[in-house]
Amino acid sequence: MPQRDVVSWNTMISGYSINGDEDRAVGLFEEMQGCGVRPSEYTYSIVLSLARTVRCGMEVHCSVMKRGMVYGSVIVGNSLIDMYCKYGFVDYGFSVFVNMEEVDVISWNSLIAGCGKSGYEDMAFEQFCVMRRMKYEPDEFTISAVLTACASVQDLVKGEQVLCLSIKSGFLSNAIVSSAAINMFSKCERVNDSVTIFKELDMWDSAVCNSMISSFTNHRLEENAMQIFTRSLRKNVRPDEFTLSCLISCVSVFLPLVYGIELHCLVVKLGFEHDPVVSSSLVEMYSKSGFFDAAKIIFYKMDIKDLICWNSMILGSTYNGRTVDSIKLFEDLLRTSLLPDAITMTGVLLACDHGRLINEGLSIFNSMENKYGVKPTDSHVTTVVEMMIKAGKLNEAMNIITRMPCGLNAYMCELILSAYGVQGELTFTEQVAERLAELEPMSLLPYIILGKAYEARGRWESLARLKKVMKDRNIKKVTGCSWIGVNSSLFVYKENEVIHHGGEDVYSTLRLLMHDIEGEDYIS
Repeated sequence: MPQRDVVSWNTMISGYSINGDEDRAVGLFEEMQGCGVRPSEYTYSIVLSLARTVRCGMEVHCSVMKRGMVYGSVIVGNSLIDMYCKYGFVDYGFSVFVNMEEVDVISWNSLIAGCGKSGYEDMAFEQFCVMRRMKYEPDEFTISAVLTACASVQDLVKGEQVLCLSIKSGFLSNAIVSSAAINMFSKCERVNDSVTIFKELDMWDSAVCNSMISSFTNHRLEENAMQIFTRSLRKNVRPDEFTLSCLISCVSVFLPLVYGIELHCLVVKLGFEHDPVVSSSLVEMYSKSGFFDAAKIIFYKMDIKDLICWNSMILGSTYNGRTVDSIKLFEDLLRTSLLPDAITMTGVLLACDHGRLINEGLSIFNSMENKYGVKPTDSHVTTVVEMMIKAGKLNEAMNIITRMPCGLNAYMCELILSAYGVQGELTFTEQVAERLAELEPMSLLPYIILGKAYEARGRWESLARLKKVMKDRNIKKVTGCSWIGVNSSLFVYKENEVIHHGGEDVYSTLRLLMHDIEGEDYIS
């Protein structure tokens, strides 16, 4: 073009942004200013949405202030509020909002949604109330943002009030609002109400179906989630990456692998095999199912590997006993531009635990905060303590526990009691058992270990008192269960019992087999 005006530049910048080429979009913005073309409010709005860090956003903010349009332009002001709140700088967002010459509903929505996403859910609800007092009419995005904030803090009372307002205003039929309402009830442990809204709406929309599928999976109702997915396909609702990722995660937790293979075929058919979120879910599914080689193939074929994918692969290596591979993957991750997070460190420490790599594990644990910026959590401490106890180093394990603010948790108590409870010092065993009984009141382990310790030392009166305590507290053995998926059917087995259709037939068949074996003199 012989002449390019601001509209031409905006169109190209927006085009690159829409197609995911953010670097080229920002480069065009800089080139535009170098050519002497003055950016418009729409230019700044696009570029602010592309800011990868708050520092980049602040640089654009400075440029806007030099142009004198920051407080006079609603579009630019809204973009600044959204940008600051996205990175958790809510006070900066409020400063922009208060100083704007004019605000609209989008300004309020940006502020309310930003407060909710940054962990200030109560503030989001307060701003919603202020918005209504100032005679601004909320729209479907406002209602959705407030319902999401209520879901985050599980405030069912306020959530139901907002839902009533949405019904009065006629917003519940909107897919954004209805999906937020379904999610809110699910987070508040009212999944039946989520189902009620879903059935009454009878709206087969991608966002609504995703919310319902997510609600079922979060409440361990994986088969219900698969049923909704199957019905949505019959209604010609095209699944997106969120749908597929959520369902694949179901398979990795509870459902038979055959469902996962079918979903993998659908992923390839729909062209999502290169999506980082979907690929990470596939890696996790195959890793948890024991098909680690399949997980490796998917991982190394990925064009873009985000931290979630690296974490899935590191944990998958660990759970499949390939601890050396897990450590190597961690070293490969450190050579990229990505920084490890708490989940990464959990996977690496678990690898050190499973592989008995005590020195490496301690070195990583002691340097994780200074070297990688990850503060040790209860999970990290527990893993290291388990590693030390397995190595027979109880004193070192206790030193680590005393240095950490989290203290003894239930799993640590179980580890200590299982390893040292019977043969260890009785006073120490009693203290740990008492701590476990406080944390897990219905756990049988502290009473079993204490009983064996008293019996080994001939403390019969203490044993009698212990049994009386168990009787008074109604402590009973919990029956464990296991399950296996065969040909799309799930068989659940309890101890000394088979729970599924035809369970008695299984035992009858086994008795007949035993009779035939005895008849053929295979066993005496």
